[in-house]
Amino acid sequence: MNFARKTFRYCFPLLLTLAAVFLIMPAEARPDLRPLGENIADKGSAWYRFESRTFDSQDGQRHYRVWLGIPKTAAPPAGYPVLYMLDGNAAMDHLTESQLKQLRSGNSPVLVAVGYDTRLPFDVAARSYDYTPPNDAPNPEVIQPHGRKGGGSQQFRQLLLTHIVPWVETQAASDPHQRGLWGHSYGGLFVLDTFYHAAWFSHYFAAAPSLGWNQQRIIGLARRADPRSLQPLSLYLMESDGVTERRAGHSDDLQREEAELTSILRPSGVTLHLTHYAGQSHGQILPSSLRDTLTLFSGAKD
Repeated sequence: MNFARKTFRYCFPLLLTLAAVFLIMPAEARPDLRPLGENIADKGSAWYRFESRTFDSQDGQRHYRVWLGIPKTAAPPAGYPVLYMLDGNAAMDHLTESQLKQLRSGNSPVLVAVGYDTRLPFDVAARSYDYTPPNDAPNPEVIQPHGRKGGGSQQFRQLLLTHIVPWVETQAASDPHQRGLWGHSYGGLFVLDTFYHAAWFSHYFAAAPSLGWNQQRIIGLARRADPRSLQPLSLYLMESDGVTERRAGHSDDLQREEAELTSILRPSGVTLHLTHYAGQSHGQILPSSLRDTLTLFSGAKD
């Protein structure tokens, strides 16, 4: 009993401090981790048919659910364009029937939502590892705040390109020259990392990428990228206005980091598109950028 009282006495102030920190955080800075309800695949669509399957990481530590949406219209002669969406649980939660209908005014793509085998919108620990680039050898693993491991983007990219993409292309006639990749936050970081390292996709959509992560590791990698491999590709960098975020000093960092990245990429000859979402926070950019990505990639009428 005395031990329990002592434990409570020492731990209670810490708990109060953590609670206070959480409460003073801007609402947009907190990830919403409430369990998700039914998504468009569960409800059914007049415009797309959906199926899903699970995958596991090579080390068996992370478990994925991938949703595949195939248009109910006939495939074009070259095959459907294919859009891969990271944080697939959250992406599926934001995908609506009206958006799917709108895609018919363009070239409806196959939709691939690469998520985790959970009912939550995000698997925080798994995405922190999968979506972040490694350090240089001999110590590639990154230890992040809260003790989360990072630096697993190479392993996740191998899973994506050697297991998930081949499965998708056996299920739907696909155009290998029209592949898009969208991701938000750490997902946007993975999009940029893949943009530098694998010319597997034609269109890259990096929404609010965490450019400052690990001492701007992703900006350092941009300097090493071979410009010749980037020239035929299209990169869409989708960011906040640099003013809306209320975290002290963060807005200045965003503007400086974006300017530094674009100054590296523009001379390489890459087709670079910049979009700024005025008045939107980091979290609000997820659904906005996903909606715009669907429109841009399909060529649908807005």
